[in-house]
Amino acid sequence: MPQHEFPCKQCGAKMEFDPAASSVKCPYCGHENPIPKSEEDINELDFHSFFTSAEEGEQSEESLTVKCSACGAETTLNANITSDECPFCGAAVVVEATASTRIRPRSLLPFAIDRSKALQEFKSWVKGLWFAPNKLKAYARTESSHLSGMYVPYWTYDADTTSFYTGQRGEHYYVTETYTTTEDGKAVTKTRQVRKTRWYPASGVVYNSFDDILILASHSLPKKQADRLEPWDLAELVPYDAGYLSGFRTESYQVSLEEGMSEASEIMDKEIRRDVKRDIGGDEQRVHSVSTQHDNVTFKHILLPIWISAYKYRDKTYRFLVNARTGEVQGERPWSWIKIGLLAVSVAALVGTIVFFANK
Repeated sequence: MPQHEFPCKQCGAKMEFDPAASSVKCPYCGHENPIPKSEEDINELDFHSFFTSAEEGEQSEESLTVKCSACGAETTLNANITSDECPFCGAAVVVEATASTRIRPRSLLPFAIDRSKALQEFKSWVKGLWFAPNKLKAYARTESSHLSGMYVPYWTYDADTTSFYTGQRGEHYYVTETYTTTEDGKAVTKTRQVRKTRWYPASGVVYNSFDDILILASHSLPKKQADRLEPWDLAELVPYDAGYLSGFRTESYQVSLEEGMSEASEIMDKEIRRDVKRDIGGDEQRVHSVSTQHDNVTFKHILLPIWISAYKYRDKTYRFLVNARTGEVQGERPWSWIKIGLLAVSVAALVGTIVFFANK
């Protein structure tokens, strides 16, 4: 992503995007430049024709990025910076920028939560962690906790699907079964109802329409925690404008458009199979095969705002993420085995004391 700078017209300092004001604001004199609200539609691009379209060049751009040698994340840097700390793993990064052609973002969600609010949410999350190391809690308390505002790349996919299936429909029925058991030392004959299933062949077609299947286009974030930041208010997406990026960093996508579509297809397939079972009906279902055709496939490259903090504990890096729209916090967490061990000893001592007095 190319770097964009917006000099303040009053004092000449570099202006930054202010989530509270939804404008580009000077951090020194307070002068604001509102970002025009574009009426441009946020249109999806046709997936199949994109690569052969004569207008492909209009949808791509040259980007200058720096790659972390420790975790592989590719991000932008502020102008005139020659070294920095990777926001994803905390490793020192020496700038060796490379240029590449990438699909440009079509839209984004602007930061709605500033760093102060994100830090507050992060501290509350850490406070609620049981058996967290004291060093982590001290890290959260200090203002030096390094929270980086990052625009993270995502793909969204839309598709209409037609799925042909074969399988079996199972219908339950009951039979009376006689059995012998022993009661009061005597053999007794009884009956019981036993459930069985008749299976019938089934086949058919189901139709689905998918909208905005969201795929993380980064390998730098812990995927499980990133997925838990959802839901995102995608209805509030705005057309891409460089003004929103001012004061924040942007990660380049590492998951290709084709890889993202493959992952999206797997998500679609899970819902399709649920619909297939509903279509088969009966009491039980067996799905033998599903063949799906994807039509009207479109995509968007979007940027979503996340506050990121990387923390090292015993030579392992832990990442903490804050959804910069909702304040939702997710993260990898270290455990203090000393605290867990002390609790185990305390519980054992308590149980021993109770047993001792109970025996007396």
